[in-house]
Amino acid sequence: MTSKSLLILTQYYPPEVGAPQNRLHELAVRLKAKGMHVEVLTAMPNYPKMEILEAYRNGKIREETIDGIPVHRSKIFVSKSKGIIARLLNYFSFVWTSYRRGRKLGNFDYLMVESPPLFLGYSAMKLSRKLNAKLIFNVSDLWPESAEKMGVVTNRFFLRLAYRLEAKCYHRASLVTGQTMGIVDNIKSRFPGTKVHWLPNGVDLTFYDPDKIESRGFRSRNNIAPDAVVFFYGGILGHAQGLQIILEVASEFKNSNAVFILQGAGPEKEDLLEMKSRYELEHVLFLPPVSKDQMPSILKEVDVALVPLRKLDIFQGAIPSKIFEALAMEKALLLGVDGEARSHFIEKAQAGLFFEPENVQDLKIRIKGMLENSDEIQEMGKRGRIYVGEHFNRDLIAEEFMRVLNNH
Repeated sequence: MTSKSLLILTQYYPPEVGAPQNRLHELAVRLKAKGMHVEVLTAMPNYPKMEILEAYRNGKIREETIDGIPVHRSKIFVSKSKGIIARLLNYFSFVWTSYRRGRKLGNFDYLMVESPPLFLGYSAMKLSRKLNAKLIFNVSDLWPESAEKMGVVTNRFFLRLAYRLEAKCYHRASLVTGQTMGIVDNIKSRFPGTKVHWLPNGVDLTFYDPDKIESRGFRSRNNIAPDAVVFFYGGILGHAQGLQIILEVASEFKNSNAVFILQGAGPEKEDLLEMKSRYELEHVLFLPPVSKDQMPSILKEVDVALVPLRKLDIFQGAIPSKIFEALAMEKALLLGVDGEARSHFIEKAQAGLFFEPENVQDLKIRIKGMLENSDEIQEMGKRGRIYVGEHFNRDLIAEEFMRVLNNH
């Protein structure tokens, strides 16, 4: 049987560090290993610092191969400005250049586009026609719904246009894939005629293996005492996470052996640093983002993975990707995400404790309980690895997706 071909269209891809970058690349590698021809069309790497990585500046690298996957890159406008004009120029510049670059790539059986950004749907719809490819619309966040509910976008005219684009993308797609069951159910309820498949995030259990990963001095480098209990957040320091709660609670544990680490970058970092200074939180550390290959050894030396989100209905179906890596490394969860994530990892897996999102007192109680029961922290982590191995193994996820494509 002739192998099928897939073009992945995404604004974000390695060597950038982040959840969609890792998820898409890991899927591409596994589909290729199963016999599918996979290529990627993406932007010059710039996220999250919003500056083109030095090796790629001035168009020095436009074509490359990463782990056997051909990667085609097109130009993108980047700016450190947080204004709406700069943000829209960033999105729409890639919409335009990705179409110009992609139309020359030849035909594919499938074109899979990553959303958000939703606007990339314009390029995807045109390219799918140009390349004779069936359109697969992969939804990792219900945009613009989430942006509206978080108050990030308030202009009614702009929201109407965005909702129309969302509907058009779903109707044009031969298959819509959703990262969580919450996303899948939402799309099915609003667009009952759309074929939707659950394509969850997951974890590479061989890469995140606590029995094979050695410590690399993470604690000593950051002057963390051997007996400290480290509560670790790693990821985007953004609006959706509501990370202020970590600093609010940390102020209650100045005289304990608790250490709080926030590792990453994002639009909220400056405000969080100001908050740390104001509260005089010496036991709260801010560390820069690191490459994927450094994460297992860092997780090896922390105790609890702290995963908050703001208290919004839109997040009832959210499963932050950092959960999978932490549990694979046998780290207990302190989860401030209700709904689907709570059902999987707290109620079923018993891999941690839940606190009500944005509830400072509730989080304080959970932290106090963990500090008093360090043995249980370890047991939670062990149960977590077993659970993600059974339900969120990247190899099994890719195998099922391959089956869906072959029958589609």
